[in-house]
Amino acid sequence: MAMTVLIVEDEELAASELRTILSETDTSIEVIAVAGTIEAAVKILKESAPDLIFMDIHLGDGDSFEIFQRTEVKCPVIFTTAYDQYTLKAFKNQGIDYILKPYDREDIEQALKKLKGLLEQYPGVEAKAPLKAVQPLTGTRNRFMVNLGSRIKTVNAADIAYFMAEDKYLYLFTKEGESYILDETITSLEPQLSTQEFFRISRKFIIHISSIREMFKLSRNRIKVVLDPPPPANLTVVVSEDRASQFRSWLNM
Repeated sequence: MAMTVLIVEDEELAASELRTILSETDTSIEVIAVAGTIEAAVKILKESAPDLIFMDIHLGDGDSFEIFQRTEVKCPVIFTTAYDQYTLKAFKNQGIDYILKPYDREDIEQALKKLKGLLEQYPGVEAKAPLKAVQPLTGTRNRFMVNLGSRIKTVNAADIAYFMAEDKYLYLFTKEGESYILDETITSLEPQLSTQEFFRISRKFIIHISSIREMFKLSRNRIKVVLDPPPPANLTVVVSEDRASQFRSWLNM
């Protein structure tokens, strides 16, 4: 069965790139329209009912959250943006995932997989029905279930040193140096964590404040973070330039 998708994106090149990734990822996806403004998106949503929306947060005529105030959105939304400070607001507005730009094929594939999983897990929920009741909690998540072969183990959030995204996997590292694979994405995980204790420093890492052993200033306002325990192969961990200011504020909370 085809899935109809509305793209809300004011950058023509970005919209074209997203359309291409979607068509190559799933041939059953049909992009019904591309809206470059709030006005255009509202008009399309009043006249049609897509199964899914990919929605850029920053549009030329304002933030796309205004769309929800001007018309009813009846389908799940995957938000896209070059910034990461809107995560909580996104999940309060039909958001099931939050993708940072530039677009990464793997992130989009994982977001679509997540939507499919939600619909399979809650078979009574139609694609066009609001998923607020089944989307991830935006409050603090205190424990994680991980697999150890055929056994299942609980890891408390207080025992986690950091999360690391590598290739197609998301790893959880404990303060004792143990590591486990989580069947989640780093983007969907972020809003579920305590903002007092965890911070996403880059596309690859979310760290616990107690895992920081020392820090060093780098060029372009970046910060090198030495983690305890160290990541695999002593990987260099750097706070990205666009997150450095927020990271400093977080340390002073």
